[in-house]
Amino acid sequence: MTERSNGTEPAVTLPGVPRQGFDLGDDDTPLPDLPPLPADPRWRVAHLPFLSAVSVALLLCAASVGFLAGGAASAVGAGLGVLIVTISYTMSTLVIAWADTVRPALLMPLAMLTYVLKCVVLGVALAYGVNTAWTGKTALGWGIVAGVIAWTGVQAWWFTAIRPPK
Repeated sequence: MTERSNGTEPAVTLPGVPRQGFDLGDDDTPLPDLPPLPADPRWRVAHLPFLSAVSVALLLCAASVGFLAGGAASAVGAGLGVLIVTISYTMSTLVIAWADTVRPALLMPLAMLTYVLKCVVLGVALAYGVNTAWTGKTALGWGIVAGVIAWTGVQAWWFTAIRPPK
């Protein structure tokens, strides 16, 4: 490695690597202070195993109720609704936990991007599903509602009763 000086602090360059635009004169710009990373970032996803177990139990209950209420198509619809919510919420949790661990400044943009992508995919799926004659689409909607209520309630309970914030 070689050093070059342009009247300010020397900049380090690597042999064989061309100088970049940001190397040309703004070497005196200080880097921002970043907050320290938490000692144990696993707390962000500690609730996922429990919520996954609750979601599996809810999926089985929803499929059973759907089967008793409307047959096999309703059982599939109700179970699929709970599964959609479980995948959606798990994906959001993992993206937010990763972004907060890597760089907290990425938290809002990545969370919003994830939310928009989920809304687009769900909107396209629901727009297609409304136009079908599938008999399980009503049970699908009820499965989504049950999944949202259960996941949100259990997650709120987890973070207030089981794992209070520090």
